Amino acid sequence: MVKLVALYRKPADMDVFDRHYFDVHIPLIKKTPGLRKIEITKITGAPIGETKFHVMAEMYYDSVDAMNAGNASPEGRAAAKDLMTFAGDAVTLFFGEVTE
Repeated sequence: MVKLVALYRKPADMDVFDRHYFDVHIPLIKKTPGLRKIEITKITGAPIGETKFHVMAEMYYDSVDAMNAGNASPEGRAAAKDLMTFAGDAVTLFFGEVTE
């Protein structure tokens, strides 16, 4: 299993970000072919000091090929385009193999 992680820094206006993220972006992500599961974490603190992060999304796929196919689909491209309109400068994306 592969996990694609989107880590978002705190936006200037968290209410505006949250409305778009939860009402527009996440419904687009959920339409991505091959997506097995999505977990969203609202970051509320850090062990030491203030955190610079606001939200983390973890999206699970069966394989890298499944993730790439989903991201290349019309639904995946729509989600990527939307991401760039509201958080392109605030998100870090990475993926990795899930081990147990």
